Amino acid sequence: MARTSLPGNPLAPGAARRFVRAALAEWTERALPGVEFITDLLVGDAMVVVSELVTNAVVHAGTDVELLCRLDTCTEEFSAAVAVDPRTVPASSAAVSAGPGSASAGSATASADPGPASDGDGDRGSAAGVLVIEVSDHHPARVVRDNGGERVCDTVEYGRGLRLVSALSDAWGITYRTGIKTVWAQLPVGGVEGVATVEEAEAYDGEHALRRGQRAAEILAPAPRRSVQDQDWRSRGVLSFLAEASDLLAGQLDEDLVAALTGQLLVPRLADWCAVWLEDEAPGRSDGGVIGGPRLARVWHGSENRIEELRRLLEKDPPELPESDRSGPVPVPWPGEAPGAQAAGGSALAYRLIAGGRPLGTLVIGRAGLLRFPDEITGLVEDLSRRVALAIGAARQYARQATISRVLQRGLLPGAVAEIPGVRSALVYEPCDKGGPSGDFYDLFPAGDGRWCFALGDVQGKGPEAAVVIGLARPWLRLLAREGYEVPDVLDRLNQLLLDDATEASDAAARALVAAGGRGLADEGPQNRFLSLLYGELMPFDGGVRCTVASAGHPLPLLLEPCGKVSEVAQPQTLLGVFEDASYLSGTFELRPGDSLLCVTDGVTERRSGHRQFDDEDGLAAALTGCAGLNAELIAERIRRLVHEFGGKPPEDDLALLVLQAE
Repeated sequence: MARTSLPGNPLAPGAARRFVRAALAEWTERALPGVEFITDLLVGDAMVVVSELVTNAVVHAGTDVELLCRLDTCTEEFSAAVAVDPRTVPASSAAVSAGPGSASAGSATASADPGPASDGDGDRGSAAGVLVIEVSDHHPARVVRDNGGERVCDTVEYGRGLRLVSALSDAWGITYRTGIKTVWAQLPVGGVEGVATVEEAEAYDGEHALRRGQRAAEILAPAPRRSVQDQDWRSRGVLSFLAEASDLLAGQLDEDLVAALTGQLLVPRLADWCAVWLEDEAPGRSDGGVIGGPRLARVWHGSENRIEELRRLLEKDPPELPESDRSGPVPVPWPGEAPGAQAAGGSALAYRLIAGGRPLGTLVIGRAGLLRFPDEITGLVEDLSRRVALAIGAARQYARQATISRVLQRGLLPGAVAEIPGVRSALVYEPCDKGGPSGDFYDLFPAGDGRWCFALGDVQGKGPEAAVVIGLARPWLRLLAREGYEVPDVLDRLNQLLLDDATEASDAAARALVAAGGRGLADEGPQNRFLSLLYGELMPFDGGVRCTVASAGHPLPLLLEPCGKVSEVAQPQTLLGVFEDASYLSGTFELRPGDSLLCVTDGVTERRSGHRQFDDEDGLAAALTGCAGLNAELIAERIRRLVHEFGGKPPEDDLALLVLQAE
C-alpha cells in the first residue's frame, strides 16, 4: 500500500487524479489479476468520480483528505492509498466489503445503490470485479460556513457531485466514524453479460465511451441557450456539464486562460454575457505602482462585435460585493447602457470566487429581457463558480511555485559554463519536473594555476530538499577547488560537510518534535542528504589535457578514443553523506586530441523501456562507440536522442550529460 500526503487545497483534485491513474497503470504493468478489464472508459469514470469526491471534501470540509483506491476481483484484492495520517483506519473494510448500507461497530453508514448507470447505456451485468474509491475527511474543528449557516456534519448531502458519482458507480455510500467521514464508490470492472473476451469487452466499452463523448460534445458545443423546462438537460445535461467543465478547468495552469474558458462555458449556454474580475495577488498596487482595484480579466458576449462595448461599460462600474465567505449569487445593476440595440435591460448576477477562504475574484453573468434568473440556472452557475475558483487557486499556486523554482534554479546552477583552452565542451541538462528544482546539477569553472574543474551531481530526491543539498555542495566545491585542494580531498571534505549538516538538521527536528509534544512531526523528519557526484580536474598541456577524476556513487565516466574504443576511467566509490569514515581516491589519465570524455547522471543510464534499462549490457558504451569521429556537440545530441528514443514514454527522471573533448 502506497501512502502520501494529500493536503486540502485547490491542487488536491488534480493530485488525486494523478495518483489513481498512476495506481491503475502500475497494476496493469504488474499484470495483476483483473487488470485486463481496465479500459479507457473505466479510467475516465474513475477520474471523474475521484475528482468529484475530493473536490467535495476540500470545498465543504476544508480539511486534509485521505484517498484509497482498491481493485477487488473474485480472487484477489490489491490497493493503493493516499493518507494524511497512517494511523487512521480506512472505512472500506466495513462499508464496502459488506455491501452498501452496512456498518461496522462505531460507525454509521448511509448508502445508495442506483442500479444500472443512468446514462442510458443498459445494464453492465455481473462484473469480474469492482474498483473501489474512498475519500475521507476529518471533521473540521471549526464550523464550516455555507451561505452563512452552520452545517450539521451528520447530514447526508446529495449534491450534484454525488448524483454524478451515483450515475457512474455500481454502488456508493457515506460512512461516519469518530472524527472522520468517508464517501466511497465502486465501479464495475469487466464481466459484461454476453461479453466473453477482452476484445469484446473493449469494443463494448468503446461503444459506450463514444455515446458518452457524443453527449458531452453536444452539451459543450456552442448551441442556443437551453430552456430551464428541459427535463433531460436538468437531469443529465447538468451533471455532464459540470463533469466536463471540471475536467477542462482542472488542467489549466494559467488564471487568465481559466477566465477565458469560463466565458466560453457560460455563453451562450446559460447567459448572454459574462465577465470575470481577478484580484491581484498583492492587492493595492498595479505594475506601475498605482493603487488600483480588481482586474477585468475576461469579457465574453454571445455576439463578438459587442464584447468591446460591454468591456468599456463594465470597466466604468465594477461590481462591489460585501466582504463575506459566500459564493452565492448577488444581484448587481445592469450595465448603464444596454449591450446591444435590441436589449433594453435584463438581469445580472455576481458570484464571488473563493478558494481556501481567500477571495480570488468575481464572476458576473447577464441575460437580457429577464427580471430574474431561474433558480436552476443560479444554482448551476454557483456550482461552476466554485470549480472556477478552485482552478484559479491552483493556477496561482502553480505560478508561485514556478516562480520560486526559477529563482532557485538560477541560484543553484552556473550562469555560464567556462571555456577551457584546448577543450571543447557540450552540455545537455533536462530537468524532468519543469515546475520544481531538479535533483541534478553541473558545474565547469576555473580553479586557478592553469586548472579547470568540472562536476556532475545527482541528489537523492527533488524539490526543496534537493535544493538545500545543491546549495551546499556547489559553492563548497568551488571554494575548496580554488583553495588548492586535490580531487580526493575535496570529496572527503564535502562528505563531512553533508554529514555535519544532516546531524544539525536532525537535532533541530528533534527539538521541534519535543516542543510540539511529539505530535504532528512524525512524517516530517529530516531526510538523509545523499549525493552522487562525479568530480574532476583538468590541466591542459602541449599535446593534450591531464584529467584527474573521482566518482562518489555516480555512473562512471567513459573515454572515447578516435578509433571507437570505449573504456571506463574511474572506479566506483560510495555516495557522499553516508559514511563518516569514507575516504575517496582519484585516477589520472590524459585526453589526447580527438579523445572525448562522457559524463552522465543516472537519468541516462537508468532510462527504462519496460523492464530494460538503457545501460543494460553496456548499452551506454555501445551508444558512445557509434559516436566516433563526432565533435562534442554532436556526441551530446546523439546520446540525448538515443536516450529519448529508448523508452516509449517521456523520461521520468532528470537527465544531464557533459562531453569534454580534447582538440
